This record gives sequence, structure tokens and C-alpha cells, in this order.
Amino acid sequence: MSHAGSSARTAIVVMGVSGVGKSTVAALLAEELGWTMAEADQFHPESNIRKMTAGTPLTDADRLPWLNAIRDRIDEHAGTGQDLVLTCSALKRSYRDLLRRARARVRFVHLTGDTETVSERLLHRTGHFMPPELLRSQLADLEPLGPDEDGTTVDSTATPERIVRTTLATLAIGPQA
Repeated sequence: MSHAGSSARTAIVVMGVSGVGKSTVAALLAEELGWTMAEADQFHPESNIRKMTAGTPLTDADRLPWLNAIRDRIDEHAGTGQDLVLTCSALKRSYRDLLRRARARVRFVHLTGDTETVSERLLHRTGHFMPPELLRSQLADLEPLGPDEDGTTVDSTATPERIVRTTLATLAIGPQA
């Protein structure tokens, strides 16, 4: 489904493995654009949170209800004429394809970083249910954005402000007037 040239709303999905800074960048993007922000973690069923907390990687079947709930949130916002910035690991192309079925133009910002830096961030992160040990499984599942996917890839070692500037320039999107 193509949304180019339509009056469809836009959803920017800030994606990548745990620890790359999705929440920080998404919050700054939402603030800069004047859009609503949503955290994908809030859509996980309790069973997924229990699995991850225990150090068990999620399967595609585990992720399906979560991804459907995220897509539904995009649809809800689009249906009320709102644009949205949200976080979602969106590790696989098939996951992104599911999100792109929303009734909005879904664009991706893939935050990348070297494993050592991301691991270090995870070790110092507090208040999150996902243990650093799951990074390896996320990296194994990660499929970078393809050249035909609507989005951009940005190095997460830059400052969050620089990432936002780069993203807005690359996606040619700015605050609503």
C-alpha cells in the first residue's frame, strides 16, 4: 500500500536493538515535530515481558500480537488525523512489512551502533525489563533497512540532537506549521 501523494498521516518508527537510544531520539523527534509519541514496550503482553525478564528471547509468534497492537495504534492516530512517533525494535523486514500495513505512511529511523557501545549502555540502564543478555539474540534477528524501505539509518553514537537533525533532513520532514 502506497501513501505517497495521499493525505495519509505519517508514523515515524524509531527502530533498532535495545540500548541504541530509541526512546531518547523518539521523544526529541516528537517534541521537534509537535507529534504524539508512543513507546512500543507499552504494547507487549505480560507474557512477553515475563519471557524477556527471564532472559528468554521472543519468537516471531510472541511478537505478532505486539506488532499488531502497534500497527493498530498507528491506525488509531491516522484515523483521528494525527501523526505519530514511536519506538519499536522492528528487527525484521517482515515486522516492518506488518507495520507498513497501517493506514499511514510508515517511515523508519534505524539507529545503529557498535555492539560494545550498545552493550555498555545496557549495562548501565535501569528500570527496564529487558536484560543485556538478550542483545545477542536481537543482533542475530536484525535485518537492516533495505534500499526500498522508506527510512534512514543513523549512527546512534552521535548526540541525540544531531540524530534528530540528521533524521529530519534525510526524511525531508519538519514541524507542522
